[in-house]
Amino acid sequence: MSKVELFKDVKNSLGEGITWSSVNSCIYWLDIMPKSVLFKMDLYSNKLETFDLPEFVTASSIISNNEIALVSNNGVNKFDFNTNSYEKIIDIENDIPTNRSNDGASDANGRLWFGTMQNNFNKDGSAKSLDIKSGSLYCLSGNQLNIVEKNLGIPNTFVWSPDNTKFYFADTVDGSLLEYKFNLDEGILSDKKIFFNFDRGTPDGSTIDSEGFIWNCRWGGSCVVKIDPKGRVDQIYELPVENVTNCVFGGNDLKTLFITTAINSDKNKYDGSLFALNVNTPGIEDNKFKI
Repeated sequence: MSKVELFKDVKNSLGEGITWSSVNSCIYWLDIMPKSVLFKMDLYSNKLETFDLPEFVTASSIISNNEIALVSNNGVNKFDFNTNSYEKIIDIENDIPTNRSNDGASDANGRLWFGTMQNNFNKDGSAKSLDIKSGSLYCLSGNQLNIVEKNLGIPNTFVWSPDNTKFYFADTVDGSLLEYKFNLDEGILSDKKIFFNFDRGTPDGSTIDSEGFIWNCRWGGSCVVKIDPKGRVDQIYELPVENVTNCVFGGNDLKTLFITTAINSDKNKYDGSLFALNVNTPGIEDNKFKI
């Protein structure tokens, strides 16, 4: 595949939270609305399993071969595939019932970073407009939950440079990818600046390859844009759907980019499908969350 191709027609309402585990050669992702479903696909056997979740879940991070962390509207949780048990690790924003979680990922020291935002969905899954920036950026280290930034609209893109000295993040409402200096030992961000602007759609989820190129999904933009370490467009990969949501590198050589998408009023045949792209430069495997 030198271009993006259909990998699995799963008809997700809103595919998100995709990650990969080399331990068992599985990709995991979420359909986050109207009630969340966790997908697990074994790339060797091509076996696809789904797990109904009890609440609105938006982000994931591998813990171990049989456990995955899931960020929900009510907190950070642990799901055990052996027992199908869903266990709360820590509550978040109990005092803000109008908020929900969004994107997230773990850093190289096993801290879980994630964002919250105003809930833009009704109970039936239909969309409603955003009118306030009520979200925050969080970092969970052990049992310590810290607020890193406030007044966010739609937090997306949780990516670290290959040498772990930079952190890339986006508030989709503002439309820019941001770059911070990152202190891995302390888990501290500093020197925020605008890294990248693009005129197709808005920034959603991202991943990064071993050469430091960021692969950013464009909500409403029908593409994934590959960005060089200096914040310039390297290449644009077209998709046959409008709402492109998140991506991760997977496979034994980490040279397949898996891409989630969302529906768009059934405008396109493969809205909500999982797509894939073969690339020449391997990606970086997602970090695991350490409880």
